[in-house]
Amino acid sequence: MSSSRTVAATKPRAQPPEPVADPAQQPRDYEQVRAIIAHISQNWRDQPDLERIAADLGLSPVQVQRLFRRWAGLTPKAFLQAVTLDAAKRMLADSASILDTAYETGLSGPSRLHDLFVTHEALSPGEFKSGGDGVGMLYGYHPTPFGEAIVVATPRGLAGLGFVDDGAREAALSDMRRRWPNADFTHDDAATADYSARVFSREAWRADQPLRVVMIGTDFELRVWEALLRIPFGHAATYSDIARQIGRPKAARAVGAAVGRNPISFVVPCHRVIGRSGALTGYHWGLTRKRAILGWESGLVTGDATGA
Repeated sequence: MSSSRTVAATKPRAQPPEPVADPAQQPRDYEQVRAIIAHISQNWRDQPDLERIAADLGLSPVQVQRLFRRWAGLTPKAFLQAVTLDAAKRMLADSASILDTAYETGLSGPSRLHDLFVTHEALSPGEFKSGGDGVGMLYGYHPTPFGEAIVVATPRGLAGLGFVDDGAREAALSDMRRRWPNADFTHDDAATADYSARVFSREAWRADQPLRVVMIGTDFELRVWEALLRIPFGHAATYSDIARQIGRPKAARAVGAAVGRNPISFVVPCHRVIGRSGALTGYHWGLTRKRAILGWESGLVTGDATGA
């Protein structure tokens, strides 16, 4: 079972992100950005301006503006617009037809922003049913734009990617271990560093070097996760859209459960699944992080529109 994808989108022009010389700066930025996003998410109906956001968080307007620009190329105002209900509804426009045509067209716009090709395969049913018995898994911890992440890899490719909150590395590792309780886990940051770099570094999104992903789940989960890979950058889909796409139109609730069990955050984009109303529904790694990822993607898309 294998396929590849490339997705792209274009949006109104925006200023490109400020360069970050030190990659370690991004997770430090995210700790502050997370607080700003949480504030915006709680108060978006009031459409707070930059001065109010800064004052409420004990920062200066200049600090907030520069932080967001460095982190995602978005102003707080642009991010606020990106997480409002109307914007989410626009992301859902024609989502069903987008899923239908994604593989055929590639949905690669003129800018070819997101040439992140993902080639995926599934472990055998026996390997899954045995809880990964005998499967060797390397794991490591790495900085990302969304805080520290745990990256899990097998000799065949990337198998897991989750986020570490408040330094709780053991909790993040336990979350991965419970998925494949009989697998052999070995800590090796060096062996997993390349996966982290390729996932989160725009320069590494290359069509001629596809990122290999190994999916480990039930047959139903695999079908759902494959459908997630079809949701293009800058778009969204509903649980019902995905249920229809996999030929199970009445299984939206089961689809939601499978989306929640996706072990490869960001790469298999479960963050792009939202409610029919446009509401940003549950996310295994937290709704604030889901908003952050969608806003970060928007920043890349709009930044690319400037030709930067």
